[in-house]
Amino acid sequence: METNLCVAGFGGQGVMTLGKFLASATCDSTDKNVTFFPSYGAEQRGGTANCFVVISDEMIGAPLGDIMDDLIVMNGPSLDKFIDTLKEGGRLFVNSSIVKKEITRKDIKVISAPVTELALELGNAKVLNVIMLGVYVGFTEVISPEIVWETIEHKLGKKPKLLPLNKQAFEKGLEIGRSQK
Repeated sequence: METNLCVAGFGGQGVMTLGKFLASATCDSTDKNVTFFPSYGAEQRGGTANCFVVISDEMIGAPLGDIMDDLIVMNGPSLDKFIDTLKEGGRLFVNSSIVKKEITRKDIKVISAPVTELALELGNAKVLNVIMLGVYVGFTEVISPEIVWETIEHKLGKKPKLLPLNKQAFEKGLEIGRSQK
């Protein structure tokens, strides 16, 4: 089985970090093959950013394809740019705090989560990507949540004071993802 995921948003929303956490967790703790392919706009913070993660039981022929199984969009321009790459029956994960546009495609599953709003409620807008990662993992079960958390914990190991907030954010996302199955 192969899963093609595109994560897209503005620079500063943690799009690359979300993709790296997922790719690292899968690569380091499973026997699956993984690719991570980043793409930045002209500016870092505030410009467009997207990345592609491919997770497969087989060898991966190319780091990205034209058709995505899953799409995570953190803002409206990303929805507009990538919605047509989502295959029929694909899953669209939407940051409903920012993306207000109606999703007119009826051939996909839409999973909405107000991740920006939730991050602000937790006290730090920077954890919105960890919440969305939790939503994605909770809904798809593409990899064990415990493995993903171990990766986050390892990557943030030099900043232990960030762990409780990120744990809370990840757990909140898992809860939302599981509730929308």
